[in-house]
Amino acid sequence: MDFHTYLHAVGTGHKGNRDLSFEESHDMMRQLLDQKAYPEQIAAFLLGWRMKPETTEEFRGALHACDAYTRTTPIANSLELGYPFDGKRHNPYLFPLTASLLQKRLNLIVTGDILQPAKKGITTQDICRHIPLTSNLYYFERQTYCPSLHALSKIRNRLDLRTGLNTIEKLPRVAQSDAAVTGVFHKPYVKKYIDIFAARYKRFALLQGNEGTPELFSKGRLWLVVDAKVQEYLIDPKRYGIDYQRSWKRISLETSLEQLNDPSEVFHKLARLNAAILLMVADHSTDIDEAFAQLA
Repeated sequence: MDFHTYLHAVGTGHKGNRDLSFEESHDMMRQLLDQKAYPEQIAAFLLGWRMKPETTEEFRGALHACDAYTRTTPIANSLELGYPFDGKRHNPYLFPLTASLLQKRLNLIVTGDILQPAKKGITTQDICRHIPLTSNLYYFERQTYCPSLHALSKIRNRLDLRTGLNTIEKLPRVAQSDAAVTGVFHKPYVKKYIDIFAARYKRFALLQGNEGTPELFSKGRLWLVVDAKVQEYLIDPKRYGIDYQRSWKRISLETSLEQLNDPSEVFHKLARLNAAILLMVADHSTDIDEAFAQLA
């Protein structure tokens, strides 16, 4: 279909805008990935799509299109961690420490790329390029597994705004994992994310994590989806003797790496709690308390 059809669908105002069907969204995304439209048209569509806003069906269609452009490397006994590609600004990452606690238990999958709009934080790429990774932590560069989506980075950074691609890119299923967890900010997005991603995994979880990541730093909720049934858990780190003071100041890459290379006791315990959460999500433990005790 002519790309102007999709521009008209998202760019003609409240009365003229309309939602795309699954098939239209699939075709739209293929045209973006092939860059058959001009850069100006791509930027205009992404902005209009965000303003409309995007629907679950549109996300599904676009994600299905991305699958055909993604080079997968199946990894057994793995859990995919869906991090935002705009990074973290205020607190260190946990996943390298979490992975070290899960060696010989569970493989963790992390994906990354150059910084995407709009948070301007430290990315998973920044971390994984500067520290040694444990044998159970697999990091995939998008430039390798999905070069077509990586190639849109220049346009996205010129636009410098969050778009629907920020949601789609979190969980590419590059390792064909049976389980996955990603972060969610607000409860209204829980159902939307479940409708978009849950059917792609045997076990899917959403965590009310720090800065939109699948990492718990303070009291928050976990939603676990198995066989289309959703279970909700309230998790309070203080219950596990953890009183971590989150930072609200911008963190440097150097400080983030220092915390990972020489973690404080409370930061190490926080990684242990997150490792316990992942064991339950991956069905390696019946509950978080049990897993936390096992990791002592």
